[in-house]
Amino acid sequence: MSSHGPLDIQLLALPESAGSALYGVHDVLKTCGRAWREISGIEPGPDPFHPRIVATGTKPFHCGYGIPVEPGAVIGMDNVPEILVITDFWLSPEDSFGDRYDDVKAWLGHCWDQGTTIYSACSGSVLLAAAGLLDGMPATSHWVYQDLFDAEFPEVAFDPKPALCFSAHNGRLVTAGGAGSWHDLALHIISRHVSPGEAIQTAKFFLMRWHTEGQLPYANRVRYRPHADSAVRRAEQWLTNNLCAEDPVAGVVEAVGVPERSLKRRFAKATGSTIISFVQSLRIEAAKQALETSRRPIEEISSEVGYENTTFFRRLFRRTTGLSPSEYRRLYEPFWNSQEPNEHLRKAS
Repeated sequence: MSSHGPLDIQLLALPESAGSALYGVHDVLKTCGRAWREISGIEPGPDPFHPRIVATGTKPFHCGYGIPVEPGAVIGMDNVPEILVITDFWLSPEDSFGDRYDDVKAWLGHCWDQGTTIYSACSGSVLLAAAGLLDGMPATSHWVYQDLFDAEFPEVAFDPKPALCFSAHNGRLVTAGGAGSWHDLALHIISRHVSPGEAIQTAKFFLMRWHTEGQLPYANRVRYRPHADSAVRRAEQWLTNNLCAEDPVAGVVEAVGVPERSLKRRFAKATGSTIISFVQSLRIEAAKQALETSRRPIEEISSEVGYENTTFFRRLFRRTTGLSPSEYRRLYEPFWNSQEPNEHLRKAS
């Protein structure tokens, strides 16, 4: 906490903002230092944060899906918050903010130059990249924006794996991953600016947790990029329909009728992936779905997706998702358990 009182922490809101994260971060920071103490019968301490929503004007407006926003602050060169949080936007994977919000981008640069600590969640880092604040830095966002960063912001070292990325080495700029990673971001802000103990109490109260597994387990490895190569499009379709083929390269070459060397070159150019990598992605996604929706043995699933060597499958799965097949399955066990009565309900009935 600042020596002169609560930290001035502003949350940027635009019409594209996702209200769930915007108000979620606001509520968690607003109740920090109070909620856990109140339910424990302990006298609350001073408020560590003074969170406010900042926008381009004072007039109330609606953000994503019609959620009302009433700004408490306005961007401007005379407004330099100690901490600025940019939560996620309803933004398509092709939208780079390139032709919008020049005034906001200029203000972000000014705040950075004046010493503001900046945090972003999910697609909030797209706006930071558009403002040039991530040039030469590592950064993360939702994994779906990988292609956008590669195409529009090649100077940013984009990494889709972590849930939280320290973009500036001094911690003044932190980017967070997918939509739910605002939990990680809020807990990090509390841990850093108040104390780890306060962050733990906040996590207990809100039933929040760190996504220590990162984003890889949740990423869809199979993405069909738009392109005009009809032969490659036929190849993608054949591979999708024949992902367990014993020799997928030979099979797709025969099916498409294009020489192997030419098809490999065209496939890589059109999709950004090799044929083998594309097949492996198809197989891993099929395995993930099987692990999510069934309790069948891992050896059976390995064989089903084209890998008779279960040891190789396990290594590939971990390299791709960051988890073993068993660890991945445990992520989704609560979905299965929710279909079954709890033990105490069984006994009561």
